[in-house]
Amino acid sequence: MHSRDDSLFVEETYRAACRGRDAGGIPIGAVLVRDGAVIGTGCNQRIQKSDPILHGEMDCIRNAGRQRTYRDTTLYTSLSPCLMCAGTIVQFKIPRVVIGENITFSGNEAFLASHGVEVAVLNDQRFVDVMQAFITAHPTDWNEDIGE
Repeated sequence: MHSRDDSLFVEETYRAACRGRDAGGIPIGAVLVRDGAVIGTGCNQRIQKSDPILHGEMDCIRNAGRQRTYRDTTLYTSLSPCLMCAGTIVQFKIPRVVIGENITFSGNEAFLASHGVEVAVLNDQRFVDVMQAFITAHPTDWNEDIGE
């Protein structure tokens, strides 16, 4: 479910995705929130840092720094998480994930849900548009990112 509070963090997630795009990378952003406050943001930086595992969710969690627990957080991500990122969400017991869209990439919502994670998929057209534009302009980079 999408609440009014979610809207603020969805907007920040979109800005993170655009920052990644504007820096020459894949437009995938993520925001980690606890008690209504952002504790980490990130974007996919595989291209910028030549790091194969620096997806948006991974960058966000890394930028949040060491946390005693993640069980009281929500992760907002612009795109449905890949298996690596979904595994990290499950590993750290992040209880809720809000996904901007799963049209351009259908990730692992069922995997997350099977591990007790509450999943909300918004399919916000802004997220679809920015990803479709990237995929059209940079198909080789996109295929590399998703392991094709």
